Amino acid sequence: MSDNEQIVNKIVEGIQERKVKRIAIVDLTKLKESPCNYFVICEGDSVVHVNAVAHSIKDWVNQEIKVKPYATDGFENCEWIAMDYGQIIVHVFQRSAREFYDIEHLWADGNIKFLEDVL
Repeated sequence: MSDNEQIVNKIVEGIQERKVKRIAIVDLTKLKESPCNYFVICEGDSVVHVNAVAHSIKDWVNQEIKVKPYATDGFENCEWIAMDYGQIIVHVFQRSAREFYDIEHLWADGNIKFLEDVL
């Protein structure tokens, strides 16, 4: 397992700690002009939920494998929080913002894997 795959797995674990819906992993490694190797995309139900999910990801990944994001953005309004882990970008959306930006569709030429919701 590569370092990037390990980080993606820990990001997903951090997301699942908060019972998030519609987790998608977009593998962009086969594309020549992609901004990174992976997108991890999920959605929360509210501002509070999106904020809690993003903090859960940061804390979980740091505690488990001592990796911190290089940058984060979106905590001001929690409509869409982006977290930069180098070759992995995490997108935590509210449902309406996710539907509007439709990142999965924009990068549909990548390999998209949808995970089952944790209940």
